[in-house]
Amino acid sequence: MTSGGSFYITTPIYYPSDLPHIGHGYTSVAVDTLARWHRQSGDDTWMLTGTDEHGQKMLRAATANGVTPQEWVDKLVEESWFPLLKTLDVANDDFIRTTQPRHEERVKTFVQALYDSGYIYAGEYEALYCVGCEEFKPEAEIVDGTGPFEGLKVCAIHSKPLELLQEKNYFFKLSEFQDRLLELYKTQPDFVRPDSARNEVVSFVRSGLKDLSISRSAFDWGIRVPWDDSHVIYVWVDALLNYATAVGYGDDPEQFERRWPAYHVVGKDILRFHAVIWPAMLMAAGLEVPKGIFAHGWLLVGGEKMSKSKLTGIAPTEITDVFGSDAYRFYFLSAIAFGQDGSFSWEDLSARYQAELANGFGNLASRTVAMIGRYFDGVVPAAGEAAEIDLRVQRTVADAATAADAAMTAFRPDEAIAAIWTIVDELNGYITENEPWALAKDEDKRERLSTVLYTAAEGLRALAVLLSPVMPQSTATLWGALGAPGELTAQPLRDAGTWGQLPAGSRVGTLAPLFPRVEQTA
Repeated sequence: MTSGGSFYITTPIYYPSDLPHIGHGYTSVAVDTLARWHRQSGDDTWMLTGTDEHGQKMLRAATANGVTPQEWVDKLVEESWFPLLKTLDVANDDFIRTTQPRHEERVKTFVQALYDSGYIYAGEYEALYCVGCEEFKPEAEIVDGTGPFEGLKVCAIHSKPLELLQEKNYFFKLSEFQDRLLELYKTQPDFVRPDSARNEVVSFVRSGLKDLSISRSAFDWGIRVPWDDSHVIYVWVDALLNYATAVGYGDDPEQFERRWPAYHVVGKDILRFHAVIWPAMLMAAGLEVPKGIFAHGWLLVGGEKMSKSKLTGIAPTEITDVFGSDAYRFYFLSAIAFGQDGSFSWEDLSARYQAELANGFGNLASRTVAMIGRYFDGVVPAAGEAAEIDLRVQRTVADAATAADAAMTAFRPDEAIAAIWTIVDELNGYITENEPWALAKDEDKRERLSTVLYTAAEGLRALAVLLSPVMPQSTATLWGALGAPGELTAQPLRDAGTWGQLPAGSRVGTLAPLFPRVEQTA
């Protein structure tokens, strides 16, 4: 059963001059898990990620490295960003690069349409600009510098001096959309989530919107303005449009009709671009606004937002090389309330890996499969009449599946995992209480032993299905060890809580520890 319609979801489009750190990985695995959940639930799902490759910062980095901007971005994407997807088992459907012809030509089509409709005009602009943010900074994000930057105005986010730019630019009439945006937030209260993000956006728009400079003429690394090739399109306008150009805007109306509009998951530092500028641009073009914007919090290391320049950025491989990709995905999606800031520490990761994955889920799987092998020659036994304690497990599985689906639909993977984990806890308690190793010593209790081990195995079947979007590798291994029929990813997630799907008579295999003990590093 599907929920109907397309579920199109995107990561933010990443700026590849910054090497991937665990914050980028956090966003990517969150979006991938949501996409996997909907895809396995039968929804018409499409996941997009990609890289934003234009702009002044990229041009300067390329120049500093003695190569062309295109050579520079090609190197970064091939060596760092494509490998990130493999490292974290991200099953994206598309990867868009803003230097691809399919994107550039469609951007020109969009901007030309706004110009022809009278939403773009020429003017002059002078303001403080942050190259790191690729943004003219509002007063709220301009602070006085300290130390070597004392006496200068610096970006509140990057702590680097701002540049005073004065240019003749083209402007988008963003100010004309203030009332329409406020009406959007009012009539669709879940358009921006969580509530803290929505409140921030509403307050910002109510304070008044200024028209947006959408072109630059001081450099040429960007998409040319179609009616004036002495200007390039502002990198953020170019970047935001990837969500539409990737699904056919401009020359594939069938694909665009099928996929658009999208859900966007972004970091809270780029919320205003997505929740204010982007829907206004779409309104001006006569297109549907996104289905929703979800802003997650920052990952903090040592109490600070991660930054390569401050040496607080941690590469995902530093974790996956030790704990594996499934542990990475589980940890970040379960340890942090999605939408709030969260702190990372090696100690917390190691403790949760050992307690929840190795001792909790992994040990449950290993001993259940081993007992079926030992007591029933590797064949899943048929269950006898269910006692109340067995029915309690069945209710836990059904309730967890329902709660997890509701949580994933609400963009709360952390709550979904918490719901699913009630099955792990219930089954571990169930095995301890029933003591199958003791039952196996009494031939008169053979039927009860069969019921207990079938119940444990069927609970693991449900766990494998429900956890497969979160931990695709370990659940696939468990699925094979259970001898369950069919492909794991073909099992309908919304039916996962229906009891009795593991056929009695299935032959289990051997199961090495899903989460082996590791030596603490870092």
